[in-house]
Amino acid sequence: MSAAPDGSAPAATIVIFGATGDLTRRLLVPALANLVRDDLIKAEKFAILGVSFEEGDDASLRHLLAEFCTDCGDVWDRLQSRIFYLKGDFTEGSTYEAVKAKLGEIGFANAGFYLAVAPTFFGTIAEKLGATGLLDETETAFRRVCIEKPFGHDLQSAQALNAKLLEVMDERQVYRIDHFLGKETVQNIMTTRFANNLLEAVWNHRYIDHIQITAAETVGVEKRGKYYDATGAMRDMVPNHLFQLLAAVGMEPPNSFGAEAVRTEKSKVIEAIRPVKPGEIASFSARGRYAEGEVDGQGVAAYADEPNVDPDGSTETYVALKLFVDNWRWAGVPFYLRTGKRLTARDTEIVIAFKPAPYAMFQSTDAQRLPPNTMVIQIQPDEGVGLSLSAKKPGPRISIVPVNLDFTYAEEFKVGRSTGYETLLYDMLIGDQTLFQRADMIESGWAAVQPFIDAWSKGGRVETYEAGSAGPIGAERLIGNDGRFWHRIGSGEWPSN
Repeated sequence: MSAAPDGSAPAATIVIFGATGDLTRRLLVPALANLVRDDLIKAEKFAILGVSFEEGDDASLRHLLAEFCTDCGDVWDRLQSRIFYLKGDFTEGSTYEAVKAKLGEIGFANAGFYLAVAPTFFGTIAEKLGATGLLDETETAFRRVCIEKPFGHDLQSAQALNAKLLEVMDERQVYRIDHFLGKETVQNIMTTRFANNLLEAVWNHRYIDHIQITAAETVGVEKRGKYYDATGAMRDMVPNHLFQLLAAVGMEPPNSFGAEAVRTEKSKVIEAIRPVKPGEIASFSARGRYAEGEVDGQGVAAYADEPNVDPDGSTETYVALKLFVDNWRWAGVPFYLRTGKRLTARDTEIVIAFKPAPYAMFQSTDAQRLPPNTMVIQIQPDEGVGLSLSAKKPGPRISIVPVNLDFTYAEEFKVGRSTGYETLLYDMLIGDQTLFQRADMIESGWAAVQPFIDAWSKGGRVETYEAGSAGPIGAERLIGNDGRFWHRIGSGEWPSN
């Protein structure tokens, strides 16, 4: 079921399991309110049914959610009357019978189920929804399930979860959500590449030297110590967020912007990641955990001193990888990925480093080395795209310096307040799976990182790095051994600048 002629989503109820949690309060409900504001959801044709284990009623849930919708004005007034609450145990069949009855009472045939819960409940909730008939569709009514990351904790568990889901629903009903893909810049990567021939013509191994993908955070584990200590930076970020960025940059042109065409090309890229051999783990990766330090002028504790973590464990809060995509376009081009907590700045970006121009005609000048052209796709905090070119510095002698051409969304377009979930929730309601991962994409991502996970499970060094720094020395060595440097986190510069 697609959007109406005016672009609005069809009438539906979104059932949120975990309705009192942080994700629902801070991101999901404000995003839904923004969709109502933009008239992409008609408030009178929409309802939210929250399900959680806590005592409460419709009024208490509305009051809880209102804290993060204070600037929604009359939108919240229209939306809050459409919010309902059910107390229930996710493992009990009676909860799902109550959900079924409430959906009948609300009266909309369409329903989406959002699993804003701990990963341990994903399979259970799906099974119970299927057993109660809540996933049964008709020609005029859809039933869809949105699942947050992490989707499994390794290849085997991801395969098992996919199998469990597909026992009770079709792949077209499953929406494996990755909020990074809701950001405008991520969505714009394909448009930037394929709508600008001057870029696509050089988007290959002949002209690109290497690609860097960075997701740096200044925050620590906060209140998620128990979850994070069992997960780590690799599982938390790489096979989902970073691989989706890699796929968007590395994919071949799809036949169309249809969901399956786009997802097939992305899947091919992830499947083409070269398996790392056990003997290569040390030279293809670096990992660390933060020690005490200073972030944004404030002293912060070491990871080992965070609540609910094992101070003697080996969980990494930083990981850097070198990977290769074995296909014609990217043969020999290294992809350097890094992500970590308590770093010097919040910065998510993709850096395309082009090969330097021939030096021959500049040998008689004082240019020591021609700086490479780079394209930086900035995803957060300030979404935009920058291109670095070489130019002559004013003066009687030829002196070559890099100059930047920058574009930011906030300056070019009127960008409203967004949580990053608006596009994804809207797409789920209209049945567009383009920005959601397929089962094969999930499993290929885990297969690519499984050699690292297996090696690290047997022990190995986890470096420490000072909170507020750029990460462990091993990460510098990883890229430095290839004669390259990391783009400076948060500065938009190379170290030589």
